[in-house]
Amino acid sequence: MSSQTVARIIDPSITEEEDSAWGEAPFVAAGQAPSFTRSEDAWLQPPAEPLRPHEVQDLLRNGETPAVNPVGSMIADVEQALGAEAAVGEQSLPRIGIDVFTLQASTREAADRAAADRRFQRATTTVRPGGVTAAIEHYGAQGTPALVIVESDKTGAELLGELDRLAETCDAGTKVVVVGRFNDIALYRELMRRGVSEYLVAPLQTLNLIKAVTSLFTDPDAPFIGRTVAFVGAKGGVGASAVAHNIGYAISERMGTPAVIVDYDLPFGTAGLDFNQDPLQGMADALTQPERLDATLLERMMVRCTDKLSLFAAPATLDSTYEIGAEAFEEVAAKIRTTAPFVVMDLPHVWSAWMKQTLLGADDVVIVATPDLASLRNAKNLFDLIRQARPNDAPPRLVLNQVGVPGRPEIPVKDFAAALGVEPSLVLPFDPKTFGQAANNGQMVLESGAKTKTAEGLTHLAQLICRREAPPQRASKSILSGLLKKKSA
Repeated sequence: MSSQTVARIIDPSITEEEDSAWGEAPFVAAGQAPSFTRSEDAWLQPPAEPLRPHEVQDLLRNGETPAVNPVGSMIADVEQALGAEAAVGEQSLPRIGIDVFTLQASTREAADRAAADRRFQRATTTVRPGGVTAAIEHYGAQGTPALVIVESDKTGAELLGELDRLAETCDAGTKVVVVGRFNDIALYRELMRRGVSEYLVAPLQTLNLIKAVTSLFTDPDAPFIGRTVAFVGAKGGVGASAVAHNIGYAISERMGTPAVIVDYDLPFGTAGLDFNQDPLQGMADALTQPERLDATLLERMMVRCTDKLSLFAAPATLDSTYEIGAEAFEEVAAKIRTTAPFVVMDLPHVWSAWMKQTLLGADDVVIVATPDLASLRNAKNLFDLIRQARPNDAPPRLVLNQVGVPGRPEIPVKDFAAALGVEPSLVLPFDPKTFGQAANNGQMVLESGAKTKTAEGLTHLAQLICRREAPPQRASKSILSGLLKKKSA
């Protein structure tokens, strides 16, 4: 067994919901953990967003009481997923074999759910009953995979004796994770000393298992990987590209975090127009030669719009039919992720193998819709697919755009949200003047209409995606105002 110095013991009395809400602390206390929220502007949907654990701790440390979210179980489920997502790394496992030997039904269920997770997609996971004893018998006549997870109900010397016998059957380099019943720091230290990679306390939670396993196979020398945020329209013409481009701009210019916008709509993409750019190279060139992409070539293909925002534009020509395989899209996306903390992916309204793979593989998904029946049907299909394929991730965020078109019958926001089982992260009113003026000038709404409610809502969505508040804007002071102050004094 190989040693692993970083590990965490989970209190067995903590539920998955509580661990999601408080999971960033290394040790947590048992008890009821309410859903804490911060208040937001009332015109935005929903009016509250879960506080992160460190924010709750800061409030309590200062003697303040966080507000308790009165919204029902639908929002609680979203909060649980968001908290869990923040606690789980987005690294995927390499092509390895994983054997899990369980005793309890709950452990087997958690292992099965982890095996179906997108981060385990390339790994081969086998779950068997019997615990440590079954593992010793199984490996008596064959080699061990890269990772063995065993569950034991023994304590102290009995557990250590079992693991010593298991160690005799393990190949060099095999990592071992132990699931036990006792939250004992002395036992944990002894297990680490003997080369156990990780110790988790039952009942085992799926997200804790995913985090523990992915951290074991994270290469500390691997390139930095940013978060991918996929924007897709429920149907054509809902404004998904405009929202995606403005959010990319808001992340870089309002949140102060470097970002890259990638336009995947090769024949009809509008990112170049929206940013008043005409790049000679871009996404199509990268997809036709993914094996040649390195840091230098990536830098040449991207257009720098601001100091912190780069653009991977689409050619927006019909010279080619762009018959490109899903593998090329995956390889290019992986390399672009090494260039910035956030990669905003503007996905076209098409359905193909690469589109499905890109959508399901993104760290965050934002679905943009208008309040009509076609959008509702398509959005529900997307939500159902993504929830089924990504059971351990937060559900997609919903943006309702172009709400309140004069004379157009619309599905009420409340009914639209209820049909999808999720509250909108943002509701944008019909504002053709603001969006049209920005588009015609090759600007973002946050530039041409910085003081509008639309710009305020887009900044709010960028904060939700970045999971932090925007830094305060420095107020500009004119020379004239300074002279007037001196004169009045």
